[in-house]
Amino acid sequence: MDASVGTGGEGEGALEQAKTTRPIESYAVIGDCRTAALVGDDGAIDWLCVPRFDAASVFGAILGGPDQGFWSLRPADATATAARAYATDTFTLVTRWSTADGEVEVIDLMPQTAVEVGAERRSDVIRRVRGIRGSVAVRQELRMRFDYAASLPWVRQVGTAEAPVLRAVAGPDALLVRGPQLEPSGHRHLGEFTVAAGDTVDLQLTWCPAHLAAPEPLDVDAAIAATDAWWRSWVASCEEPGAYDPAVRRSLLVLRLLSHEETGGIVAAATSSLPEDLGGARNWDYRYVWLRDAALTLEALMHHGYTREAAAWRTWLLRAIAGDPADVQIMYGLAGERRLTEWEVPTLPGYAASAPVRVGNAASEQYQADIFGEVMVALDAARHVGVDEDDFSWSLQLALLGEAERQLERPDSGIWEVRGAEQHFTHSRVMLWAAFDRGVCAVESDGCHGPAERWRDIRDRLGEAIERDGFDSGLGSYVQFPGTTEVDAALLQLPQVGYLAHDDPRMLGTVARIEQTLMRDGLLRRYRTETDVDGVPGDECEFIACSFWLVEQYAHSGRLDDANAFMERILAYRTDLGLLAEQVDPRTGRHAGNTPQALSHLALVRAADAIAHVSGTATDGARQSRGRCARRMGA
Repeated sequence: MDASVGTGGEGEGALEQAKTTRPIESYAVIGDCRTAALVGDDGAIDWLCVPRFDAASVFGAILGGPDQGFWSLRPADATATAARAYATDTFTLVTRWSTADGEVEVIDLMPQTAVEVGAERRSDVIRRVRGIRGSVAVRQELRMRFDYAASLPWVRQVGTAEAPVLRAVAGPDALLVRGPQLEPSGHRHLGEFTVAAGDTVDLQLTWCPAHLAAPEPLDVDAAIAATDAWWRSWVASCEEPGAYDPAVRRSLLVLRLLSHEETGGIVAAATSSLPEDLGGARNWDYRYVWLRDAALTLEALMHHGYTREAAAWRTWLLRAIAGDPADVQIMYGLAGERRLTEWEVPTLPGYAASAPVRVGNAASEQYQADIFGEVMVALDAARHVGVDEDDFSWSLQLALLGEAERQLERPDSGIWEVRGAEQHFTHSRVMLWAAFDRGVCAVESDGCHGPAERWRDIRDRLGEAIERDGFDSGLGSYVQFPGTTEVDAALLQLPQVGYLAHDDPRMLGTVARIEQTLMRDGLLRRYRTETDVDGVPGDECEFIACSFWLVEQYAHSGRLDDANAFMERILAYRTDLGLLAEQVDPRTGRHAGNTPQALSHLALVRAADAIAHVSGTATDGARQSRGRCARRMGA
């Protein structure tokens, strides 16, 4: 589809329709570890928020259409075909376009050098066009829409004929576009240039605060070289897992991309409101730092030798939770902001008319008991890989355990952030068990100071309650919460935190029940939406992370062949670039939910690590980095 057509009439209508339904899996991501852009396989950047992941969009076509903003760059020939890939171990996207007249290569990236500028506040996108063969006419179309498409910018030509520059300003934000001449056409800008074999044409988009002077253009050669070297240097320090290495390396890169370079916050995804139910209302903003997702991400990174990120996130956590532990939230902004008020965006119609589009997230006001366990497990793992404990960080953990103790009898909204009635979710109870277990471990094994006897008693009483109320002996399975016969894929995490062994009969019975009731078209749902447990209308697609959890369970319970077969099945749903959204429809292969999703990628890493461990291909360090402290129930 030619994203740069659209002179009105039927062409414009066709473009709008195509834009609103472009598959989520057709998008690549580029980023600078402060924010990210989505680039469609049609050559259009349809999502960009600057200068942070959670800033307002300047390109938002993925959540509406052309009028919500995009930047297309591709051959003028509508029949041109494309093949794309990332430059090895980077997020530099290389797209090779072929036409009847020749070939060009488009290189898209957000330069990592922009992060290193320091006092100079900017965010950049580089698009380089290289002539490979023949001569190709290249067309670009630019529609800038600030503040989630609520503001049309004031645009001026401020460059020269030799060095054209567009400057667009709306309120506090400014964009500068450097490259071939663009001409206004209504509320958009169009341009066309020809690239012959051996030619190189560079385009740059730069965000800066509107009240500051325009930054100088980047040296594109230097920026590309430095950015590629930065990514490759980072991934080169990865401790090899020994199984599914390319998929693991790409997933680790995604987790690093979603980790904010300056604050240490780790966002759950790069996007907002991509639907879990096409055409429905299950549309949420994931551009924030969930304690759960960030803690699990850290475990995956630490397992492969990345301790610097663990130290940075612990410092972020200290800042975010500072104050009264009773005020702890389940999620925060990138710099630890607490106020994440959810509101609906009237200027963004939604992906494939899936409305409403939401900014902010009301889940920030929920109580979710499981976060205490996930955070304590991650900080325990950090100690064991060499991140030294200090008085401040241990004081934080003491405060968290104190708050967890005060909330022991309180029902919660659970890992899936249900908007229905709060429950005593079994998964949440087990995560509380894990929190106190790691507290006991810190005192008895790591030399920290705290009331280990009291924590041990709380842990054991939690275990007794879980076995009494959360296990159905008639079914031979743990259940989602007391009084129901429903199961929840989150129960697959029980052995992950050491509550019981993967091959414990209680766990095997739970797995059988999950397979019977949650497996649909070859992948796992997280729970049955038909029960209305989440209080949200409609259904949703299969949840990718849950299927990876089942791979991990298979591997550790003696079903290695099943683990490998299921792993291959799930990996087949990755995009051509190795990316995963939150969910997938196995009937069509279409991705659903926000993308790229940290939870999906970290679960992939865990699953591959489990297979490597069981098959004997994991490194010695990787084999010993999990599960040192937990005392299993009934062991």
